[in-house]
Amino acid sequence: MTSQLFSPLTLRNLTFPNRIMVSPMGQCSADKGCATDWHIMHLGSLSVSGAGAVVVEATAVNPNGRNTSLDLGLWNDQQADALARVIQFCRQHSVAKFGLQLWHVGRKGSVLPAWERHRPISQEEGGWEVFGASDIAYPGRNEKVSMLSKEGIRKTVDDFVAAARRADQIGLDFLEVHGAHGYLLHNFLSPLTNNRDDEYGGSLQNRMRFPLEVFDAVRSVWPEEKPMGMRLSATDWYEGGWSVEDSVALSKELKSRGCDYITASSGGSVREQQIEIKPNYQVPFAEIIRREVGIPTIAVGLITEPKQAEDILQNDQADMVALARGMIYNPRWPWHAAMELGEEPTFPVQYERAHPTMRRHDFLKSRREV
Repeated sequence: MTSQLFSPLTLRNLTFPNRIMVSPMGQCSADKGCATDWHIMHLGSLSVSGAGAVVVEATAVNPNGRNTSLDLGLWNDQQADALARVIQFCRQHSVAKFGLQLWHVGRKGSVLPAWERHRPISQEEGGWEVFGASDIAYPGRNEKVSMLSKEGIRKTVDDFVAAARRADQIGLDFLEVHGAHGYLLHNFLSPLTNNRDDEYGGSLQNRMRFPLEVFDAVRSVWPEEKPMGMRLSATDWYEGGWSVEDSVALSKELKSRGCDYITASSGGSVREQQIEIKPNYQVPFAEIIRREVGIPTIAVGLITEPKQAEDILQNDQADMVALARGMIYNPRWPWHAAMELGEEPTFPVQYERAHPTMRRHDFLKSRREV
């Protein structure tokens, strides 16, 4: 029987050849927001992994939306041209569909890369002004955060739209808006980081207003035939914060507006979060949203084994699984998963001789006799 993991999935007019997604992973290797040769190597390797979907790392919609100065951006045409070169290269030998995640980092921005421990950099050191739903700083990141004004909200929505148009021009197959992990849209959603007293703060409906405005505006310019989803932190993992019930309510609103899937992650809003990290620890969020909303979901978080991924799908907990660090550690994870589940892995022709059958004595003997 065909495994669920290697069965196709169709969203709108796009069919993923299997249900393995490579999550977006920030590389801090861009030059003025432009993709570099590192991205060709990184995404090129993942594109021939046999995964059905590859998502380009979180890509900033404006300079203030960056986490580090080395983040990818899509606020000008030079950045679009550089990324187009990468995507064109990756498509040559891949069966994967390619997506991109759009974001604004919010109050966590203007820091050095992870390997320099995200040390905050001041504007005097070459940093930039940091914006959030409110002026509440993220501990250990930046001392000063500017509350995003209503004019800033409108401009940010326009920046998301402009970046989405460029993503379409590049030829990306699908798009994901980043509304998780304590970044700008999540800043507005969580009562822990949003103490506004205008129409963008207070009630759940008000706190959802800005993320929904971003989604509506982007969906209006993103082609009808192409899928578009949103990544959520399903819970803040802290009392009084954003909850799974809130995520269900938001997902219902998103579905009614043309959202095609939810990537159900969690956390990242506050340092005080209380997470018990273990295999499948976030899968229940994907399951709850899928069941309560009736929308396809993508499960993430410590999914490392093929049988584990297959069981998630077989048990109707999600419609796809996404791997990040596991794919870096083992960029051929989908090949190995296919062999373990009795499926035929997808090899580019240049790598066909790496197939296990090519190492069998009888096969090699037959090839020599021919």
